[in-house]
Amino acid sequence: MWRKLRIAVLLLILATVVQQTWLDKADLAWKDNFYVAVYPVNVDNSPKVSAYLHTLSRDDFEPVAEYFASEAAPYHLGLRRPIEVQLGAQVDDIPPAPPTNGKVLSNIIWSLKFRYFAWKNSPKVNVRPAIRLYLLYYDPATNPRLSHSTALNKGRIGRVNLFGDSAYSKQNLVILAHELLHTLNATDKYDLNTSLPMYPDGFAEPDKTPRYPQDIAELMGGRVPISETQAEIPKSLKQTLIGEKTAREIGWLKSSGGE
Repeated sequence: MWRKLRIAVLLLILATVVQQTWLDKADLAWKDNFYVAVYPVNVDNSPKVSAYLHTLSRDDFEPVAEYFASEAAPYHLGLRRPIEVQLGAQVDDIPPAPPTNGKVLSNIIWSLKFRYFAWKNSPKVNVRPAIRLYLLYYDPATNPRLSHSTALNKGRIGRVNLFGDSAYSKQNLVILAHELLHTLNATDKYDLNTSLPMYPDGFAEPDKTPRYPQDIAELMGGRVPISETQAEIPKSLKQTLIGEKTAREIGWLKSSGGE
């Protein structure tokens, strides 16, 4: 009896995964735009961060939609604005943090917990979102360094660490856009140990001579390469672009093999 029940549950999970994979591939044909809901979270219940969150409006996230429209234009998707960003209500609970032990089972369990959290904590917005990003805001005075953000393409959800201060608003949007692309299958293009962009895919201008310093960053490369050992965080989205490999990963650019 229990064996049959376990098998039935496993088959149901497998069917769900297969269906989700099919839907993900269909979505990346870019027949429709993606609506993104962003939900602010005051991680430490900081009064300073709380005051900042009360100033946020949809207009603060409009540069992200404009950025993707501009970057997508050369690929002729047929969508004037492939990404639309909606500001949702503040969420009080904090999404589960990813495991640090690197074990596959731990990551699977965390992924399921995060998806359950998103199901329970998705305040309504005007248009049902395909992507949900939880923006975890910290006070830079007490948290001068942010840990890595995380996003999942399965379920299209993200846990984005940001500074709750207007002085960081433009850099915050760079991090947000980077994590948003992870939900659309884009991969990191920097060395996880050094945070340095990997050549050539992590460089916005891989053919530039001399190679260093670069002027802008590849969005998934994360930083502007200054030398072989130095790279700077881009000041705003205007100092980034989406490279060809990233464009291929998210379905904007078809491979030469006709995939």
